[in-house]
Amino acid sequence: MLVLFAGLAAPGHTYPMVPLAVAARDAGHEVHFAAGEHVHGPLGRLGLNPFRPADSFYEIYAEDLEPDLKRLRPDLVVHGWGVPEVAVAAGRAGIPALWHGFGRLFPEGIGLERPAGGTHLDICPPSLQDAGFRATADRIALRPVPFAEPGDFRRPLVYLTLGTAFGTPEVLETAIEGLAALGTHVVVATGRVAPEDLGPLPTHVTARAWVPQAAAISQADLVVHHGGSGTTLAAVAAGVPQLLLPQGADQFANADALVAAGAALRLLPGELTADAVAEQARKASSCREAARGIAEEIAEMPSPDEVARELPKRAK
Repeated sequence: MLVLFAGLAAPGHTYPMVPLAVAARDAGHEVHFAAGEHVHGPLGRLGLNPFRPADSFYEIYAEDLEPDLKRLRPDLVVHGWGVPEVAVAAGRAGIPALWHGFGRLFPEGIGLERPAGGTHLDICPPSLQDAGFRATADRIALRPVPFAEPGDFRRPLVYLTLGTAFGTPEVLETAIEGLAALGTHVVVATGRVAPEDLGPLPTHVTARAWVPQAAAISQADLVVHHGGSGTTLAAVAAGVPQLLLPQGADQFANADALVAAGAALRLLPGELTADAVAEQARKASSCREAARGIAEEIAEMPSPDEVARELPKRAK
């Protein structure tokens, strides 16, 4: 069977799909991955045959993918929530398709078209998923598996990231100042901010443009972040308390869900000071039991290997 995966060319959209794509490859299926060149490196190293459809660099439009559907003739298309027109192209070609989520269903008004209809591979644990989506959508549960390279860190550890889209030197510096007051080793993934733009840092704070995030989270005692879906799910899967500093997009909704579940604390932009970060970070250990409960829920979700074995039932 040939399975075509398609995703928005951004780590937060493509990487959640990688575990299932790898599992499908390991199950003996031929896998190709349509995405902009920005994410081709890791996809190529995993043998997932990445290619750029037509002239697409980030988004994929129906007409971008139609020539490749004729060329590859896939039996099944698996596409991310961020590329809804792939569903249109697959429908026109008469090819079965599955939506692949990247976390909690995002709210209206964040710049993405909300998916409608079809069957969804849902990587969000039910306790955090949008209640309306959970009640009405045709969903296939799929355990979220963080995709990252290995790494080793000194403990105790606080991991700080604001992702790749919303971080600013001012917010990072405020968070670093507050976390440095804890006296614990702090590792900062600076993302879009160059580490040299942060100025002098305490000796127990390490700032890097890129950090193997899954490894850092698995070894962290606290994760302080923006509330992006990938970081959120990786932290709850590891059972680690979180302090969320939402900045935009779906981050506020993710923060609301985590706080309601008792697995995280939150500081909104107007509340953000170094003292507030330090205070909330000290309190975050109170979230550990709830975080571990969600981690147990995630561990019981079907693995990518289990779901991959069922994919032929969804093919043409």
